[in-house]
Amino acid sequence: MISHYWFEVPWLAFAAYWIVGAMKTRATVRRERFLARYGVMFVEIVGFTLLFDGDADIGVLGRHFLHRTEATAIAGLALTWIGIGIAIWARYHLGQFWSGRITLKEGHQLIRSGPYARLRHPIYTGLDLAAVGSALVIDRWRCVVGVCVIMIGFVIKAKREEKLLAGQFGDAFEEHQRQTGFLLPRF
Repeated sequence: MISHYWFEVPWLAFAAYWIVGAMKTRATVRRERFLARYGVMFVEIVGFTLLFDGDADIGVLGRHFLHRTEATAIAGLALTWIGIGIAIWARYHLGQFWSGRITLKEGHQLIRSGPYARLRHPIYTGLDLAAVGSALVIDRWRCVVGVCVIMIGFVIKAKREEKLLAGQFGDAFEEHQRQTGFLLPRF
């Protein structure tokens, strides 16, 4: 049986890429308010804690949600890698305009290349997919709850981003919204 620790490798690759990429961003012109930022961050921390922290195996949260097999572990690991790959691909296309918080950068542009051609929030989509994959590998009810909390946090953050981008890019962003999906691709 595949060790559930193998799902950590893609998350470590994601963290390494994010740290290196964070050093190559443009100066911030405008950012979200402190409370808005840390409110969503708190939601995300709760979700990822439930997903990854075995100490959260309390009561029913510590029970298996499906019969873990080699096939479900491999599927979970594949989904984790695919999700992390999508997030890294999207981060690459954002380049110097990326930020961990909702911001506008100097000379900010509306990115429509790579995964942004079909999705408005591919980083969140990728991380949601990776979280689902990790939940399959770990196989605990706390992971299911954690994935739901993570998704709620990303939806809140994505809606706030869209409000900022609509204000900045107006008609161009509205057109982008019509041509792309929110968290699922539009073809």
